[in-house]
Amino acid sequence: MIQKYDIVVVGAGNAGMVAALECAKAGKKTLLIEQHNLPGGCATSFVRGRFEFEPALHELVDVGNTNTWGEIGDLMRSYHVDVDWRQVPECFRAVGTFSDGSPLDATMPVGTDDFIDAMEEAVPGCRESVTKCFDLMAEVANGTRMLGKLKPQELMQQFPNFAAVAAAPTEDVWNALGVPQNAQDLMGAYWGYLGVSLDKLAFSHYSNMLYHLIKKRSYIPAHTSHEISCAMIERFREMGGEVWFNCRAEEFLFNGDRLCGVKTTAGVIPCDYVLANINPDIIYGKMMPKELVPEREKKLSAARDRKYSARCFTVYFGLNKSAEELGIKEYCIDVNNTSDSRTEYAKVFEPFEDKTKSVVFLCGNLASSEASPKGTAVGFFTTMHGPEEWSNVTPEEYMKLKNRYAKYYIEKTKELCGIDIGPYIEEVCVATPWTFARYIGTPEGAVYGYETRDWDAMSARMAMVDTDYPIKGLCPIGAAGPRGDGYSSAYVTGRMIAKLALKRLAEEGGAQ
Repeated sequence: MIQKYDIVVVGAGNAGMVAALECAKAGKKTLLIEQHNLPGGCATSFVRGRFEFEPALHELVDVGNTNTWGEIGDLMRSYHVDVDWRQVPECFRAVGTFSDGSPLDATMPVGTDDFIDAMEEAVPGCRESVTKCFDLMAEVANGTRMLGKLKPQELMQQFPNFAAVAAAPTEDVWNALGVPQNAQDLMGAYWGYLGVSLDKLAFSHYSNMLYHLIKKRSYIPAHTSHEISCAMIERFREMGGEVWFNCRAEEFLFNGDRLCGVKTTAGVIPCDYVLANINPDIIYGKMMPKELVPEREKKLSAARDRKYSARCFTVYFGLNKSAEELGIKEYCIDVNNTSDSRTEYAKVFEPFEDKTKSVVFLCGNLASSEASPKGTAVGFFTTMHGPEEWSNVTPEEYMKLKNRYAKYYIEKTKELCGIDIGPYIEEVCVATPWTFARYIGTPEGAVYGYETRDWDAMSARMAMVDTDYPIKGLCPIGAAGPRGDGYSSAYVTGRMIAKLALKRLAEEGGAQ
């Protein structure tokens, strides 16, 4: 008979691993189960030939260093998780066209002063408005970090502008500050990382990412994000936690209106609480009694108010020449057809024949010399796709469409960036939204959960944390949660919801 646990964490993705660490740190008897034979979900790696590929991580912001640790650096240190971090040398290179039709090709440095200097050089006359924007971003970043730690009135007193702009669209805030359109184009180059156009994406969400990217730099692990996942699992076990791999959750069991266990492929696991790193639509639609699904979720589903965020299409490549030999000088290049995020977002859902989707080109060797064997280079193209063009594709068409996209992005990078990798590809692997859907079990391969836009922005979700989790003994965690998409957000959400569960267990008197 399987023993009873205080808490079972389902899914060893980023949020699941942090949630498990938090529960073990609190002294709870904690079990982490994972359907695969390795931890991490997207935070893993895979091997083709002599190359080890990073499946998902572009970079981690708000890690910081020994001088000034950021929120993610503090989080890792609080659990004594040791990662060999490597600093990304610059913010990004943006290539494409400004809104006024002039060519755009700018490499943006780290550090607030240097970034503003580069902005002024690229868009003369923007310094004053961009400086005001950075002052506001600093206040928003500090206000966001204090969400849930200060009472609403205290938050408004300490960060008065935060409340005013938190849910406002990024575009509206920039316009109010008088930021010239070309400067908006350049600062907005990273919109695709959050999967929502800047006329809908809340300023608080975008500015937090951009501010930490510029102010505290970004980092990657020396040996892919699998290094982070292994370090977390090792630490969790050292803290007394248990991990079962090759164990899939099938159903959440209830005694009346309270969870009492999890039915899995390894048997029924009795427990007091479950933190489920699974998309809520799957939890509510397939894994629990329908009469216990919160009314709010039923209404959202019926009204289709929530929209799945980015579905990724990624081409991984291993090259038989070094980055230096190939003329690759930047770690991350954003290749855009236009700088209008509304236009580019709309094109996400258009068919391939349009041939205008934006793409990110990334080469890991520019941040970590150990990313691939000496004399080689490794990296990937990634972009966002809508689900429609993949929904009715036959197996034969599927392979052809994958290859057509891959060739197109190789040609586009050569044309716009002057980087020709085609003749030097030794290994290549192409992942579509259905690849991600199959591996991590997300609807339509939507790795980012729901779009953080309009009424469903990050600040609104954060304000609703208590009421968004009404099921006794069960909380979803992960990218569909309060902090939205990305590794950093998943880590923070995992800890936040674990703390909520621990608080509720304490209020209930512990084990039932």
